[in-house]
Amino acid sequence: MTQHAGLSPERWARFSPTQRVLMIANEMNRATKLMAAADRLRLRGAYERVLQLADLTVQTSDRRALRRELLRWRDLVAALYILPTGDPAGHAAAFHALLRLTPETARQLPHRGPGPP
Repeated sequence: MTQHAGLSPERWARFSPTQRVLMIANEMNRATKLMAAADRLRLRGAYERVLQLADLTVQTSDRRALRRELLRWRDLVAALYILPTGDPAGHAAAFHALLRLTPETARQLPHRGPGPP
């Protein structure tokens, strides 16, 4: 987890909630490409970075509703982290749920009919 080790809560708090969610989403996007069994260690590292950024966001957010939903969402990623293999469908669902956390990030989702991804 060394990539974000130097990222202080003070520095992270300077980003808007939307920017923070988008940076978490960027790590989730990287993890999307690591579902093969041969990439399991790299996938775990990506999920560790996602969890670290989610924790920083919870720690620095002044929006109670965002903290609550992000903690719920974090449980989805933690479950993916402990799986013995990648779960592309579970990952896609978690990624989709993350992007729905703010109105601005929800605009990143493809336009589809009602229902899950």
